Amino acid sequence: MEFSLPIPNDARRDLARGWLMLGLLSLLGSGLFSVLLVLARAPYVQDLIPWADFFHTALVVHVDLSVLVWFLAFAGVLWSLNSSQHWIRTGHFALWLAVAGAVAMTVAPFTGESHPLMSNYIPVLQQPLFLGGLMLFSLGIAALVLRAMISIPPVGPRSEGGAALRFGLNTAAVATMIALVAFAWSYFAMPAGVEGKLRYELLFWGGGHVLQFTYTLLMLAVWLWLASASGLKLPLSPRVAMVLFGFGLLAVFSVPIIYLAHPVGSAAHIKLFTWLMQYGGSLATLPLAVIVLSGLLDSPRAPVPARPLRAALITSMLLFGIGGVIGFFIQGANVTVPAHYHGSIVGVTLAFMGLTYHLLPALGLGTPEPRWAHVQPYLYGGGQLLHVLGLLVSGGYGVQRKVAGAAQGLDSLERIAGMALMGVGGLIAIAGGVLFLYIVARAMISRGRDA
Repeated sequence: MEFSLPIPNDARRDLARGWLMLGLLSLLGSGLFSVLLVLARAPYVQDLIPWADFFHTALVVHVDLSVLVWFLAFAGVLWSLNSSQHWIRTGHFALWLAVAGAVAMTVAPFTGESHPLMSNYIPVLQQPLFLGGLMLFSLGIAALVLRAMISIPPVGPRSEGGAALRFGLNTAAVATMIALVAFAWSYFAMPAGVEGKLRYELLFWGGGHVLQFTYTLLMLAVWLWLASASGLKLPLSPRVAMVLFGFGLLAVFSVPIIYLAHPVGSAAHIKLFTWLMQYGGSLATLPLAVIVLSGLLDSPRAPVPARPLRAALITSMLLFGIGGVIGFFIQGANVTVPAHYHGSIVGVTLAFMGLTYHLLPALGLGTPEPRWAHVQPYLYGGGQLLHVLGLLVSGGYGVQRKVAGAAQGLDSLERIAGMALMGVGGLIAIAGGVLFLYIVARAMISRGRDA
């Protein structure tokens, strides 16, 4: 069964290209900030960088660019391809709002004093330019989701793989819409007098958890697309795939109930959203992962052009799975927490990287060099695996999260070894990320020369 979507040769393709460029540029910006982050936390090297405050500022921008902007920009790619030709102007308006917002957030640290607040899911700089940029980006995503909901094309016959992909992308759009509603609900229901980090923690708590369902549903759709594009024969019918996507969205519909039953900021409100993500997120992920894994075990080696896609699929599943398992072992506010979410978000990123290789020629942006594109997911994924394991070991010995320099308390061999492994893995992952951008840029430049 072929799980894929046709690539339109009209304004929708131009929209998809624009969102892809935004996503790639956000990865570039995130990578530049990540260099400073890794150096600021690596043993011995950290002593040469007296930037504790800048560490937190860079961490805010790094997280927002590598997760929020990159993931939702790639969602824009997929929703643009999975749309009719209606409301094209709204699509362009959404893109330019998002671009303006992302640029403002990126340059904000260099325009004056920043006050980083490490709120979960969406950390912020408490300064006008950054907050204004975040608002612009949010409005752009709201317009994107509005168009995605209004311009939904017919899913098609349920016996076709393309119909399952369309349905999966539609479920991700619904999840994003509910996330935006949750953000607004938290804003208006915020307890009086709450300021600082706690304010943003409560503001982004509900919607931030729901966004994880968006990312996961998009990743699952991409897994199916990569599986087909790399030659896998999956023991999965489109109807069953639709059912699994429905299960993946099911937990999200409990969000209004949580808000109605428990005030924003209450212990029950916070705990229920944690449980929602812990247990609701696996309803579709686990069975679909088992199905794709069985396809991998039963399929021959991929042909050369498809090997980058197969490599991205394998590493994506590995990292996402490890991140999910680590989540069940979190105790306290140590670096086991970033080990969990690094594994999960890197799993999503690897899937999107693989589909980028597949989409570049179809979008008229050139063909990646297959040899290096095959190596890149293993380099990036391997580095991130070491990074995650280093954080996991360090967390087991009590190293706290969201700190740098001497505040990490690296006063034992075990803590030093764990964070050293984290640093080495981080540098390897940075090399893998740079290689991805180089491969994509080279494909685009070669296409431009040929044209």
